[in-house]
Amino acid sequence: MGQSENMSENATRQQILIVDDEEVNRTILSLMFDSDYDVVEAPNGMEAINVIEKNDNIALILLDVIMPVMDGFGVLDYMKEKELLDKIPVILITSMTPQESEEKAYEYGIADVMHKPFDSNIIKRRASNIIELYQNKQNLEIRLKEREETIREQEKAIRENNEFMIDALGSVVEFRSIETGDHVKRIKYLTRILLKYLAKYFPKYDMTPVKIDQIARASALHDIGKIGIPDSILLKPGKLTPDEFEIMKTHTTIGCEILESFKSPYTDDFYQYCYEICRHHHERTDGNGYPDHLAGDQIPISAQIVSIADVYEALVSERVYKSAYSNSEAYAMILNGECGQFSDDVIECFKLAKEDFFNLVEVINMFNFT
Repeated sequence: MGQSENMSENATRQQILIVDDEEVNRTILSLMFDSDYDVVEAPNGMEAINVIEKNDNIALILLDVIMPVMDGFGVLDYMKEKELLDKIPVILITSMTPQESEEKAYEYGIADVMHKPFDSNIIKRRASNIIELYQNKQNLEIRLKEREETIREQEKAIRENNEFMIDALGSVVEFRSIETGDHVKRIKYLTRILLKYLAKYFPKYDMTPVKIDQIARASALHDIGKIGIPDSILLKPGKLTPDEFEIMKTHTTIGCEILESFKSPYTDDFYQYCYEICRHHHERTDGNGYPDHLAGDQIPISAQIVSIADVYEALVSERVYKSAYSNSEAYAMILNGECGQFSDDVIECFKLAKEDFFNLVEVINMFNFT
């Protein structure tokens, strides 16, 4: 083997740091490992720390306890502070009595303790086993981290695909109504805004970030049942007759039938939010809504939040049967009870979200999203 090959091999070899104030001990230990590792020596704890800071390829530290300038426990304090003891195994080599050294040393989380005078065969075998153990552990952690990242990327892709399909399905009705489909997106934005205020000011609803995300996504399907309403009613430019309105009201139950046809063998929270919103977003707290005439707290909070977002969005948007109201007009109409009845908590969230709602509508109008 040529000189360049030797240099290349040495450059990739791992290091063993031997820390001992007695040169003879360092020499004995060095001779044990220099055929397989690059051996680095330090006569005290302070120099050992300098070596550790300058090297990232240390596979093991053989550490004496009693040394000048800084003892072995000083090195362990440094490694503990820098969170290195889980990454670099340490074998403490000491002449102290077993009880006083081992109890203190193992509190740091070191790999092993050996006592002077040491047996070269035993220390070499232990060192080899410990290095292999730590490296296997680190390799496993790396693989697990890579696996977690892969799973997160896959989950993100699935979530984005699901989001796309939900939005697309929710927008079918809007396109059928000769609208752009942005209604679904705006409902999601408004719902999310309201839910954040609900989470902040009304902790009794236990509105976690996960629930907020699920309800906001589920809101896209609130009107999916309108796909079953005849065009003559859905697209009618004027006011519906009582009979036509009764047919229009069935979009809530038709939507639930559609959801049930896609229902999984198990019922998860997201499905439940979709069902609640689809069926109950036209209920009123006074019990005069539809289809089930629920009142007060009987109406799921998910449906209540989407309901007020839906009403506000409908008021400030053009429809085949009406022109758009201004932000202020829509806000006042909801507070005056002209467009449904909502719980005190939901109304309070609506008041808190006033500026956010106004700003969102202004941005939409500015860029002509509608």
